[in-house]
Amino acid sequence: MNKMIIGSLLATAFALTGCATSQPIGAIYTDINAPVTATSNAEASKTGTATCKSYLAMVAIGDCSIDAAKKNGNISRVSHVDQKSNNILGLIGTYTVTVKGE
Repeated sequence: MNKMIIGSLLATAFALTGCATSQPIGAIYTDINAPVTATSNAEASKTGTATCKSYLAMVAIGDCSIDAAKKNGNISRVSHVDQKSNNILGLIGTYTVTVKGE
């Protein structure tokens, strides 16, 4: 009986612990906007985006770097960078980086 209780407690402890992440992630569904960085450049007349995709949490493709978003928006001076994450059950994920600047 004691072994069963200890085993149950250990299983519960492992189930309640998870990998630490820098942003909130839902196990079933994620749809968040999160800041990445900001600079002292206050002007933000241009916007550029870059997107990556993930399939079955096994294959990820695309270039969602800040440099790619800067290039897509013709931005030379960055004001701030945000990230949007959308994932459903780990099946299909879309990750977009948005850069604003001039």
